[in-house]
Amino acid sequence: MNSAPDLKPPSLFRSGVSLDQLNALSRGTAMEPLGIVFTEIGPDYLRATMPVDARTRQPYGLLHGGASVLLAETLGSSAGGLCVAEGKGVVGIEINANHVRGVREGVVTGTARALHVGSSTQVWEIRIEDEAGRLVCVSRLTLAVVGGR
Repeated sequence: MNSAPDLKPPSLFRSGVSLDQLNALSRGTAMEPLGIVFTEIGPDYLRATMPVDARTRQPYGLLHGGASVLLAETLGSSAGGLCVAEGKGVVGIEINANHVRGVREGVVTGTARALHVGSSTQVWEIRIEDEAGRLVCVSRLTLAVVGGR
């Protein structure tokens, strides 16, 4: 009986990067006081969580749209950086966000997936969901690839 080898799909991201390394890069940045934590690296996605509390709410008690955008740009830029060769980096050149559901408490989870990964630009979609898996915000981030030769 012939069986096909158990093939793992290739990862979009370069190898050797861990969640611990990504979370260490957040120290001393805007991500740290907002409680953003990277939680999962998949073959084609990067995931992080952010609490909905006094740090991330607007005055009316809802998750602040700016906090959602900060989570989205953190995820997209970090994922994009994992797709470029050593010596290159990425910078955000445009971001938009549609806020579709309010959240008053708990934790939201963002997931970044590539729509386009090119040699000079990248486009990422970031979906932010509440604890029940309902869409809270969808964002699109365009990155420029910089550095290197």
